[in-house]
Amino acid sequence: MNQFDVAICGAGPVGMALAALLAKRGVAPARIALIDAKPLAAAITDPRSIALSYGSRMLLEEIGAWPLPSTPIHQIHVSRRGHFGRSMMDRDEHKLPALGYVTRYGELVAALAAACERFGIEAIRPARASSIDEDDDRVVLHLDDGRDLAASLAVQAEGGVFGQQERRARQRDYEQSAVIARVSASTPIAHRAYERFTDEGPLALLPQDGADGLQYALVWCMRPDRAQAVLGLDDDAFLARLGEAFGSRLGRFTRASSRAAFPLGLNAEPRATSRTVAIGNAAQTLHPVAGQGLNLGLRDAAVLARLLARETSPAALAGFGAARETDRATTVTLTDAMARVFADTGPAQALLGLSLGVLDAVAPARMLLAELMMFGRR
Repeated sequence: MNQFDVAICGAGPVGMALAALLAKRGVAPARIALIDAKPLAAAITDPRSIALSYGSRMLLEEIGAWPLPSTPIHQIHVSRRGHFGRSMMDRDEHKLPALGYVTRYGELVAALAAACERFGIEAIRPARASSIDEDDDRVVLHLDDGRDLAASLAVQAEGGVFGQQERRARQRDYEQSAVIARVSASTPIAHRAYERFTDEGPLALLPQDGADGLQYALVWCMRPDRAQAVLGLDDDAFLARLGEAFGSRLGRFTRASSRAAFPLGLNAEPRATSRTVAIGNAAQTLHPVAGQGLNLGLRDAAVLARLLARETSPAALAGFGAARETDRATTVTLTDAMARVFADTGPAQALLGLSLGVLDAVAPARMLLAELMMFGRR
């Protein structure tokens, strides 16, 4: 049976970032097991748009996974539909080249896979951990292809199946779905992202260059029945409905790609034992408002790699839980509150709209919120 220091279940962005960071910090690549259920080619062709914070860019630079094809975000415009007040975050206040970046999932996976290859990390794929046994000295992972491997510690990072039922049992439902697409507008504003709160939920437009000429990645949250109805609209009706929800800040919406929808929920109770830990989506699945899920997972990977580079022991995992508690709790609370409070239709909405205007007028508060989104709670 092959022996490893760390077994990572899931070779998505968070799992690969952890593997590369461990190697960067001195863990022998041959002692890292990186396991993934999907062939790499399937992940590289994934066209979904994702938002990376500036802090995530710094992490990717450290392991040689940056630059990658992306569109920088210079400004973030936050507003409440139908109410006075808005806030604008700007890179110039932070003296940074960008607040964040929009890229495709496949581009990020390709950059991280190349970084892992340069470090000499060989992924085990396609394979899935179907079960895991743990004793005082090690864990043994039983793969669905019949192989077994042993490791001092196991990390669930977006993949593997152990603990899935427990996570589903703890998940809270937002009773919302996210409709995703790429759209064009008649008067786009370069490098400006929008977070627009509507009666049903947040609507985000992320600037994204592309060969298809479409200018924005759309994440539009609404009740599941409305999401299904929106998916059934033809292009003209869909664009008109989007214009009604967003308003006229970008002129008319003129083109749209194919659409898809997925349910939203909150899982914020990561499973852990003395020799196993969950990070990234395996630990917390957030509402997409403010685009914090992946960035929080990458911060998980950075802290865990720093601790495991010192020792691969239960003590290191215990230290990880304590080290990540504040950032995780702050990010989960912030995104959950934004998703729920701004989607409410009660009389407090006028005050919430006004609060955005106050936030825009008070520079320290606005800068603190932007820094939380870029770097987490430090």
